[in-house]
Amino acid sequence: MLINFFLTLRKYKVPVSIRELMDLLAGLKHQLAYANVDDFYLLSRTAMVKDEKNYDKFDRAFSAYFKGLEDLHGLLESLIPDEWLRREFEKSLTPEELAQIESLGGLEKLIEAFKEAKEAAEKAEAEKGKEGDKGDEGDADRDGKDGPGGQGRGKKKKAKKVWDERQYKNLDDAVELGTRNIKMALRRLRKFARTGSDEELDLSNTIRSTAHNGGMLDIKMRPERRNTVKVLLFLDIGGSMDAHVKICEELFSASRTEFKHIESFYFHNFIYESVWKDNRRRMNERISTFEILNKYAQDYKVVFVGDATMAPYEITHAGGSVEHWNEEPGVAWMDRFTNLYEKIVWLNPTPQETWEYSSSVTLTQDLVGGKMFPLTIRGLEESMTELSK
Repeated sequence: MLINFFLTLRKYKVPVSIRELMDLLAGLKHQLAYANVDDFYLLSRTAMVKDEKNYDKFDRAFSAYFKGLEDLHGLLESLIPDEWLRREFEKSLTPEELAQIESLGGLEKLIEAFKEAKEAAEKAEAEKGKEGDKGDEGDADRDGKDGPGGQGRGKKKKAKKVWDERQYKNLDDAVELGTRNIKMALRRLRKFARTGSDEELDLSNTIRSTAHNGGMLDIKMRPERRNTVKVLLFLDIGGSMDAHVKICEELFSASRTEFKHIESFYFHNFIYESVWKDNRRRMNERISTFEILNKYAQDYKVVFVGDATMAPYEITHAGGSVEHWNEEPGVAWMDRFTNLYEKIVWLNPTPQETWEYSSSVTLTQDLVGGKMFPLTIRGLEESMTELSK
């Protein structure tokens, strides 16, 4: 039955190997869980799951496989797989895992270990039962009944099924993220070079120079390695983006830390003839988009952040902006960006599965050459990989 449980975990995409199965077997052999499904849940999760992001997958697999099971007597009676289970088990293993089983003495040795674990657990339970019977007899003599309230003391209260609570659901790699995780994702976009003044100890050259100098210390310095990637960051602000302020603040904070050469600007809904740097002065201190296109060279990476949710005419028509009269449509300005900059991505904080229902999102996605990514851990990693190509 444990082997079938192992196959179920793989079906639910939990990355388990024969090593984790052997760890679970060792735990059972040392009686870390017996005749209690809650204890077995904690033991098996500890042994089989090595990364927190897989907790939710494990809980779903556990719930599906052990649904309705109140104790592990049935499990211990079914530890030895039949021939069909053996064949299915071997099919699911890689050549390396099969070789590992052979090095342990083969599948028969594995089954023999299951038997020993079962016998040891049954023996321990029998001894516990004898001690418990003596205590129950004393209670019955004193109270004239089995125990407090007339109920058998051996009956255990059923614990809440923690695997059905799925408390670790938000630890998967598709959820929205915090500043630290954003920084880790942004680090995929790196190109280091040593520039500037000599501020860092060059240890290898110091050793070499000192040796050539007859042992007299000759310290060598060098410029610090810095990320030379240059980024233009454009952030949609206001309106429907108010719901995404927190994640955008985290992205802004992380990007300012990770990139030495970064310039950030704000826009509303779509890019037009001007943008701004300070939202408090956005009506008075505008920056011409033409000025940006002329000032920042084509080696800059361009990142737009916005939900792209608006009326389509705001993109396709002159005068489409909801805040001012734009002489040229937004599509014309986006064309200028795509013609000048080779690397452009659009990060969208709304769920990716909803994009197809918005014509403005689809239109924006087409204008950036399909390079629209969700603002999640995976989406950020994919977008940074795209920019680094």
